[in-house]
Amino acid sequence: MHTSYLEWLQHPLLDTETRDELKSLIDKQEIEDRFYCHLSFGTAGIRGMLGAGTNRMNKYTIRRTTTGFAQYLQKVDSNVKTKGIAIAYDSRHQSPFFAHTAAEVLAYHGIRVFLFSELQPTPLLSYAVRQLNAAGGIVITASHNPPEYNGFKVYGPDGAQLLPASAQAILSEINSIEDMISLPVLPFTEGFEQGLIQFISPTIEEQYMKQLENLSLRKDRIYAMRNTFKIVFTPLHGTGNKPVQKILSRIGFQHVYVVEEQAHPDPDFPTVKIPNPEDPAAFAHAIQLAQKQKADIVISTDPDADRLGALIRHQNQYIPLTGNQIGVLLLYYILEQKQQQKTLSQNATILKSIVTTDFTEKIAAHYGAKTVNLLTGFKYIAERIAHFEKSDAETFLMGFEESYGYLLGDFVRDKDAVQAAMLICEMAAYYQYQSQTLIDVLEHLYQQFGYYQETLISYTFKGKEGLERINQIMIQLREHPPKQIAAMKVTQIEDYQAGLHDLPTANVLKAYLEDGSWIAIRPSGTEPKIKFYIATVAPTMETSRDKITSMRQFIQDRIGAEK
Repeated sequence: MHTSYLEWLQHPLLDTETRDELKSLIDKQEIEDRFYCHLSFGTAGIRGMLGAGTNRMNKYTIRRTTTGFAQYLQKVDSNVKTKGIAIAYDSRHQSPFFAHTAAEVLAYHGIRVFLFSELQPTPLLSYAVRQLNAAGGIVITASHNPPEYNGFKVYGPDGAQLLPASAQAILSEINSIEDMISLPVLPFTEGFEQGLIQFISPTIEEQYMKQLENLSLRKDRIYAMRNTFKIVFTPLHGTGNKPVQKILSRIGFQHVYVVEEQAHPDPDFPTVKIPNPEDPAAFAHAIQLAQKQKADIVISTDPDADRLGALIRHQNQYIPLTGNQIGVLLLYYILEQKQQQKTLSQNATILKSIVTTDFTEKIAAHYGAKTVNLLTGFKYIAERIAHFEKSDAETFLMGFEESYGYLLGDFVRDKDAVQAAMLICEMAAYYQYQSQTLIDVLEHLYQQFGYYQETLISYTFKGKEGLERINQIMIQLREHPPKQIAAMKVTQIEDYQAGLHDLPTANVLKAYLEDGSWIAIRPSGTEPKIKFYIATVAPTMETSRDKITSMRQFIQDRIGAEK
């Protein structure tokens, strides 16, 4: 029997409910998986399945992680107790409880807590940290993972997710904790009565809404289309419902239809397999409503409202946009409007990840804007924005990642689906005023710059064996790199573990082909997945898609051969 399992089972302070859960376990492999390690603390924090054990999300792992965070904060910021920490949570199982648990730990350490009184989107937490001048923030969320997951994301004083050096320092503090079950807390009621825990004022959300309104570029077109343009929206049982409806109303949209079956917070996400706007299946209910209302656009936010997906009505069909396509369209719209309004900065800069489409660079260059490629993770986009504030050499225009994450206004320092929802609807209305859909606009961009196509293949390998499998795949690719992919010569392989392009080291490989196409391979930092990103460009859509098919087959053959 696993040593940690027995230690938990025999611990005198273990609560009865957890002890009963542990006693009910009979599968040795299940016990091993729950206790073979602690939940990994990466730059985003921790994320895992709910349940008892060191490798599960529960009140003890929350206490351990929060205690480590508190110890770190007291070492790096002498004013942390008065500055305090802001905490938000989403609609998942135990999210409010975990938020209260984290607050109790911080209060025990004498650190003030600013807690949202109801579930709120992740981007609003980022904004709150900045507005409150807090020492940092915590969000209880597992983003778009299945219902059995939850997570704990940590933010710095700039409202951004932590960079590796800070995360490593917190991890050292966490690892110094020997007995996670005995960690002390100050009961929530006492913390509240002593003034150490307080609720965040609604004025923070109002200030955020005003900032969102300022991002609007063409309210005149919304006004012109107010009686005819129709939007269907689904928050997928998460936090996006109120803020997205509120901002769409405030900038002038009058016909916004919310999918009733998915409007209310529900931790079981009963209407979808996974609450992910990247998954076309998540739009099934929304499409039904859109067809009934003859909606012009369908939008969706994930449970913590930091990712946005969209479908466009085109020739009486609802066409899904990829994360790359949404980003490209938003970029083109922003550049075009700012150029017309003569507000486009000479040093405007777009920030994107190394696995995001190169289409961006072509469009940006056409308008005299610069593109900077960064490692995957909005923390790196936030870090670069902070650099911009110290120099006039570059001005932030937009940040985005292919995984449906966008940032248009730097008053938030994480991806923000509420911002993106507002602007994509405005953009769609603007072009509809000109009798164009966003699919028409995309085709225009393809004809001008080339037919860029991208896709993502993910392989999930769960448990201890899965992690070993992912590591082995990366080792094999490094030791035996492909010389040819889909009848195309590999001209260059970049290994980001070597710290390329002045970027931090990362477990990412990127193979460039002779025609400008590429494949990037990256193990996920938050899920038991290895991801293969495919990007192609060609003079015609058919040729570009054919390349995608061939490259996809190469990956399937390569991974299958290693089973």
